[in-house]
Amino acid sequence: MADESGTSRGVLSAVLVTVAAIGGFIYTLAVGNEPLLGIDLQGGISVLYQPAEDAGEPTEEALDQAVDIIRNRVDAIGVAEPEIARQGSNISVSLPGVEDRERVLNLVGQTAELRFRPVLADLPSGVLPAECQSGEVTPPEEDENDAIVVLADTDGLRRYCLGTTLLTGTAVETASAGLGGQLVSAWQVLPVFKGGAEGIDLFNAAAAECFNATAVCPPTTSDNSGRGIGRLAIVLDGEVISAPAINAPSFGADQIVISGAFEEETANDLATALRFGSLPVQLEAQDTRTVSAAVGTDVLRAGVTAGLVGLGLVSIYLLAYYRLAGVVALLGLVFSGLLLWTIIAFIGETQGLALTLSGVVGLIVAIGVSADSNIVYFENVKDAYAEGRRVPTAVERAYESAISTIFKADFVSLIAAALLYFLTVGAVRGFALYLGLATILDLVISVAFMRPALAWIAGRPAVQEKPSLIGMPGGAS
Repeated sequence: MADESGTSRGVLSAVLVTVAAIGGFIYTLAVGNEPLLGIDLQGGISVLYQPAEDAGEPTEEALDQAVDIIRNRVDAIGVAEPEIARQGSNISVSLPGVEDRERVLNLVGQTAELRFRPVLADLPSGVLPAECQSGEVTPPEEDENDAIVVLADTDGLRRYCLGTTLLTGTAVETASAGLGGQLVSAWQVLPVFKGGAEGIDLFNAAAAECFNATAVCPPTTSDNSGRGIGRLAIVLDGEVISAPAINAPSFGADQIVISGAFEEETANDLATALRFGSLPVQLEAQDTRTVSAAVGTDVLRAGVTAGLVGLGLVSIYLLAYYRLAGVVALLGLVFSGLLLWTIIAFIGETQGLALTLSGVVGLIVAIGVSADSNIVYFENVKDAYAEGRRVPTAVERAYESAISTIFKADFVSLIAAALLYFLTVGAVRGFALYLGLATILDLVISVAFMRPALAWIAGRPAVQEKPSLIGMPGGAS
């Protein structure tokens, strides 16, 4: 009765594995889940940023903060599964599925140093202060807070002589983009300033200087009554975004509007840069690599082909050498593959975890791991049978010794996968993750499917009469 009870439980576990594998795969197809592909499989861009040579040596804290800010900016524009990591003092950014290369590069590497400066004069017309008479455009890296500078607008068509910075973007709490103004198609950026002395009070102090047309912010235009008023230029990374006239001495924290020649994308990108703050270090793109979608498709096809060829060769060997036992091994591989597909598609849809080429390599290697587990078991069965045991007894006795070896081998693989995952970055982590996942499934299949399935086949009268059907050599019957 005990043997029958154990056999029934084994058959039940094998049925559950079968139902879970097939049912999960059908569910995945029904809901439309698909694996999320990484940059090397679906295309995208990869950029290596380095600190600007004239910016000095950045601190560890500044680089870590830059990584966090870049990650927040990328997340805000909806790039799935980006890879952003430090490599010494450099920062590596890989963005799968990105087609608008220039937009993303500008947003990711943008210093986003927002400054509010009074307009002293328009160039080249107007009475110029002595400091502005050279009319030279100051490069962005020379846009010092405490200096009077000459900067151009984003199109390079107008230049302004600007006074020292009255406040910076650190006073901004958040920002958004939206349509507004007299024209429906006019995109604007709407910053919300922090409260108190570190936020809106700083802006209102600057607004009062310009509204009253003091020496700090002299009159460069006039209001409806003809009274001279000053303008406050909004400067981002050394470019004048806009230079509006200040028509009131104070504003609410959420009443400021940045207007300019914005389109939807540029307004959203500026709002994103302001919302997540300025980079604490000036970055330059050292190396930019673009992977086209066509190349990614070719790479994926090559990886799948390699996997199918490997699976085909393993299948031929298992069937030729182990016969019906080889069928059990192949069913285990198929069910493991269906479960892997379901899991990978699910975490891709829900967690944004991408499958990369290195992950595909990890899955291909896992085919060998699973095949090894079956071979260890089958060879132990053959040894037990050769010692004179009946086929069903050999199957049960061999499992006791084989499963220990399988556990030890898989445990070593899991340790290696864990070390690779936690101690490395980038592509190696993808390899480790999927190798580890496939190894765990191999343990599940070995315990819950391989043993009961082979035990059920070994109990068939035809197999007991002819043990060679499961690859047994001559011996006891």
